[in-house]
Amino acid sequence: MEAQTQLEISDAEWEVMRVTWTLGSVTSSQMAEIMAEKMGWKTATVKTLLGRLIKKGALRAEKNGRAFTYYPTVDEQPSMDEAVTTLFGHLCQMRVGQTLTDLIEKLELSQHDIENLQTVLAEKAKTAPATVDCDCLPGGVKC
Repeated sequence: MEAQTQLEISDAEWEVMRVTWTLGSVTSSQMAEIMAEKMGWKTATVKTLLGRLIKKGALRAEKNGRAFTYYPTVDEQPSMDEAVTTLFGHLCQMRVGQTLTDLIEKLELSQHDIENLQTVLAEKAKTAPATVDCDCLPGGVKC
């Protein structure tokens, strides 16, 4: 698998990808059963989403008898990293720090995750500027 640049997928497609990444491969009937339980979706909805993800290059399908088996063609972590980088690229850079703080307060994190965050933050603190400039408008205009 490889990291695809700019994997632009909908919230519903992310749900399908999460299942596929977790299982490694999945048949359409397995996916339909999982998504019916998890999201309340009908089989037709699942098949539509699988088709879209194939067109976008996020999944590939292999025919096994009468069934299809789906495999991810992009790696999970790079895809998630790219989605978050894209999202944060749309935010005012001056407000990213507070947004991250708010997010961390809301998320359940493991002890290991917190230790990693502390290590990364300690390293970033060594070279961080006192403030981050607004980048919403050209010419240094502050928001």
